Order: sequence, then structure tokens, then C-alpha cells
Amino acid sequence: MTRTAAIAQVGRDEVVAFDGVDLEALAQRMGTPLQAYSVSTIRDRIGTLQSALHGIDALICYAAKANSNIAILQLMSDAGLGADIVSSGEMRRSLRAGIPAERIVFSGVGKSADEIVEALSAGIARFNVESEDELHLLQRLATERNVIAHASVRINPDVDALTHAKISTGKSENKFGVSIDEARRWFAQSARLTHVRLDGLHVHIGSQMMTLDPIHKALQRVAGFWRELAANGHAINCIDVGGGLGVSYRGGRDHPVAIEDYARVIRHALGDFGGRILLEPGRWLVAEAGILLTRVIRIKHGRQRQFLVVDAGMTELLRPSLYDAWHDIVQVTNETRPLQTYDVVGPVCESSDTFARDRELPRCEPGDLLMIKATGAYGASMASTYNSRPLAAEVLLDRGRYAVVRRRQTFDEMIAGEQPAQNWEST
Repeated sequence: MTRTAAIAQVGRDEVVAFDGVDLEALAQRMGTPLQAYSVSTIRDRIGTLQSALHGIDALICYAAKANSNIAILQLMSDAGLGADIVSSGEMRRSLRAGIPAERIVFSGVGKSADEIVEALSAGIARFNVESEDELHLLQRLATERNVIAHASVRINPDVDALTHAKISTGKSENKFGVSIDEARRWFAQSARLTHVRLDGLHVHIGSQMMTLDPIHKALQRVAGFWRELAANGHAINCIDVGGGLGVSYRGGRDHPVAIEDYARVIRHALGDFGGRILLEPGRWLVAEAGILLTRVIRIKHGRQRQFLVVDAGMTELLRPSLYDAWHDIVQVTNETRPLQTYDVVGPVCESSDTFARDRELPRCEPGDLLMIKATGAYGASMASTYNSRPLAAEVLLDRGRYAVVRRRQTFDEMIAGEQPAQNWEST
């Protein structure tokens, strides 16, 4: 994290700031819960990755699912990045943010016919194909429109990413990709594909990976398959190495890999590849750039536990409920207070609406401001209006200034598509 983006907890007379912005003043002005993202951190991450890849014919396609706010996508566009999308909605967001269609790659196991048609019409760079049915559908739809679709086969290399089971994607039991044996058959029959150019390989084995060993193993298998295909006369113009690099959610405990070491693994596995290498980082670019600001509503004293009830919930940050994920939580104050042990919970009517259990924090009082760290990825993008809670506001922070990039949703906006049953029809 850059110096300007760092969270500074300093002398008692100074402020707690993020990217130069006074967090208490920001929360008072914007209300809570509030998602805030550091532009400085995102730009620093982009620059670091681009430098590490210097000399490689590479295109970084930001995984839009991590945080699809158009302002975030515009930062990626301005830096020359493309987008890795998994829906037509993410494609529309990317295009609106200024990312050219020729820098957009469509991934995902459930592309519908309508989505494929829309992507073909937009002229996106390529499709990462995940099943034989999808390949045949792409061929039919491209033929009907007399266009050539470039496609990569997503390989499932049966490699354990050594991460949480719910974000593992590269084992044979996962729904993603196809085996090398099946992919080999596709290429053997590729002459029948009149309107699909099968000229790429894709692999992505999981997320939040804290070691390079699984990545190296997966890339070695893909590299071996590419050489086999080339020897049999199949031109491979693109290899997508996926993403999945881990970030620090737990300070002092999480040790992400150095991006320079990651680039060396790519060079080692694919150094003699003459085509373009695609990367699809998401979490690594934006997670640590984000924080979630929330206020303490009350402290509830149970018989065995103290519950710190805050105004943010699983509606703003689902990861702890979904993955039992850890996020560091910091009190935004310069006062010195004794430590207390709390279960930090939200107001949503679910027992799983819990951010932390048995977490030591300085003693809290109603109205105190807390900061939940590393929420820039899979925070707002997984948000919901469960319990009829309107979506939170989002702001960009940049060296002492801020800009609203999503205003807080109103109740009327939340229910805008709903109506009483008045016009009954028969099918």
C-alpha cells in the first residue's frame, strides 16, 4: 500500500486517515455503512504488476466480478487494462467505463445464448469456453451472424489451489473447465468449427492463493499441453493464466506472494511461448484498496459473550458469513482504551451475520466508528438488499479528496421494480 493510501493512526491531536482523507469527517458527511476505495492503492497495484510483466506480451484483464463499480472499471481502462467478465451485465459496465471490446474476455460456465449473441455483436476479444455444449452453441450463433469467434478452452488441470473449498476452481470435482483429454478431442475436431477459431488455452485454479506452487504446477501442465498441440499443427495464439493471487486480510498472519515471483513463474513456464499471455487479477488489484466504515449501534451483554452490534451487515460484506473469512477490524479513534473481547455482529436477522468472534478491540461505545479492512473486492459486488436494507454508498479517495461513485440507495429506488398484482394474464 502506498504512503498516501496508508491508514495512519498517529498522535491524539491528529486524524485517522485513508489516502489522506479524514475517516471520521467522511463518515459524518456520508453516513454509514460506507464503502471507500483508495485510488492511490489501486494505481500502485496496477503499476507494480505492469512493471513485473515488463518484456512479456501480456494483457491484464481485470476480473470485473471483484468490484464492478464503473468508477473502478474506469481506473482500469485509463491504465490500459482489459476486463475479464462473467455476464453481459459486466460487459456493459466495462464498455460504459471505456474498456474497448477488443480487451474484453468472456469467462463463466453458464453463458446464455442471449449473452453470447450480445458479446458477438459487441466484438469482444474472445470466449473462455467451459463445456462442449457451449462450444457448439458458440459455433451455431457465430455461424448465424457470419462472424468468427475466437475461443480458448478452459483447462481443469486437477490441481489443488490450497485455498478455501468454496473458492477452489481447478480440481476435477469443481464445475469449471474441462480435462486435458476432453480438450485434446476438441482440438482434434476443430476443423469442423467454421466460425469458431479455437486458438487459446485458459486456466484458473482458485482464489486467495498464498503460495505459488499450485500456480506453477497448473501452468506447467498447460504449457505441456500447448507444446503437444503445437507439435500436432494447432496454432495457439493466446494463453490465459488466470488470477487468484492472495491478499492480506489478517495483518501479521497473511503473507501474500511477491508479484515479481509470480511473474517469474509465468516466465519459467511460458518463456518460449510466442503468443499473447492474458492475466485476470481481481482481488489482488482492489481488495486492500477498500475499507468498510461502520458505526457501533450498541453493546449487548450476553451471559457468555459481549456482542458489538454495528450498522453494517452481511448485506454490505458477505465474505465472513459465506467463507468464515477474516477481516481486520480497527477502531477509528486516537483514544487509548483498555481491550475488550467482542463478537462483532450486524443487524441482519441471521445468526451468520457475524464479522468476527472473540475479537479483541479497544473498549467500544455506541456511536464509535470502526473500519473493516480489505473490503475492496467482493464487498459491494456481492451486496444485497436483504431485510430491505438499501445498498450502501461508495466513494473513491484520492490524496485527500473524495468523490461519490455510488450514492446511498433510497427506499423508493430499492422497490422501484415492484408493484401490486393488477394485470393478470394467462400463458
